[in-house]
Amino acid sequence: MKFVSLLYLAIFLLIQCDLHAQIPGGFSVLSPRDKEALAAAEFAVKTKDPKLKMEGIASAESQVVAGMNFKLVLNVLDGSTPKQAAVVVWHKLDRTHELTSWEWLGAAKPQPGVLKTEYIYDTGPYPSVHATTIVETPTGMVSAWFGGTAEKNPDVCIWVSRLVDGKWTESVETANGVQPDGTRHPTWNPVLFQPRNAPLMLFYKVGPSPSTWWGELKTSTDGGKTWSAAQKLPKGIFGPIKNKPVQLPNGDILCPTSNETDTKPSAWAIYFERTSDLGKTWQRTELLHDGLKVSAIQPSILELGGEKIQAIGRTRQGKVFQISSNDLGKTWGEISLTELPNPNSGTDAVTLKDGRHLLIYNHTAKGRSPLNLAVSKDGQTWEAALVLEDEPKKEFSYPAIIQTSDGLVHMTYTWKRQKAKHVVIDPAKLELKPMVDGKWPQ
Repeated sequence: MKFVSLLYLAIFLLIQCDLHAQIPGGFSVLSPRDKEALAAAEFAVKTKDPKLKMEGIASAESQVVAGMNFKLVLNVLDGSTPKQAAVVVWHKLDRTHELTSWEWLGAAKPQPGVLKTEYIYDTGPYPSVHATTIVETPTGMVSAWFGGTAEKNPDVCIWVSRLVDGKWTESVETANGVQPDGTRHPTWNPVLFQPRNAPLMLFYKVGPSPSTWWGELKTSTDGGKTWSAAQKLPKGIFGPIKNKPVQLPNGDILCPTSNETDTKPSAWAIYFERTSDLGKTWQRTELLHDGLKVSAIQPSILELGGEKIQAIGRTRQGKVFQISSNDLGKTWGEISLTELPNPNSGTDAVTLKDGRHLLIYNHTAKGRSPLNLAVSKDGQTWEAALVLEDEPKKEFSYPAIIQTSDGLVHMTYTWKRQKAKHVVIDPAKLELKPMVDGKWPQ
């Protein structure tokens, strides 16, 4: 009992001491993903300036004192400017934090090839954002997403923002699920697509759930400023289910899509829809697999040269799927799994003008962090390029990726279900590292 009393007395005296009088000790290296270090980092940023955005920890060390000192180098966004700060946070014995130092280190060194990061939608009238899409039009860039109180809620609408004079406009409600009888349904998964010499197209879904929704289409002749009335697609036609179509040499628009049944277990199967007259009439393939052995949805299309194309995307089997066609999508081979992990979360991909392919996805079998970019010359062997986000137990998901006429690549994605983020890269400046057995290099 005497020993316990002395121990409590010692702890009490330590709490009363000034931080600089705490028991000295060496610092030990911590993982940037350490839970307590991340909590200290979030506290530091919020305390310094609530307008700053915590992007992650570049390095972390800890020191046992009366509690714990965390010495951190933080990546933060000041507006749209990336910066780094060296901070020390004291995690006291009473479980509270104190920011004891903050020193700006200047702009954070961007990863090779990254030119710009920003939020298209930061804060606004709706708290939840998901399923971004982006497109280049003759008059500029346009992005869209669905937003509302939460996914599946009837108030979820399609919102559109345009890049004007270097700034994204306030998002505008462009489509909703209000029916003629007053019933209201959520909207889902907008996809923007700019055909050659034709109006901008906005595909989206309306309905209570993926097994009951239907497809709708709006068009714009002024780069997304104004939109036509909604056109309901024919029964059994949904348009691109999440990712952009491709326009084939003959002008046909080939839409990657998929089906989710209401059976238990739900069968997830991909197929493809085709229109030769900008959505007036449609053709579609049959489902390309049983949807159970490989449960796959939300394909993206890669163009491999000639009439050969490939589709890749999301599965419930923990891996990215692939399937190929030798006749521009009229017939398809067998579906299979790649070595790349997938946590049952959306992906997107694009074929560059130089023939390489880019895939943006969560390189993990569980969770929706990190968010990664990989590069392939043939659609089979992939190399690591960028880690766009890496914060444990957070969500960075449902990306979209395009290459614009200037050769740059634009990516958008869901940031913690709160914001729509936009990243611009120069693909010629990416530094690639090999992946062995589908493992991201350290």
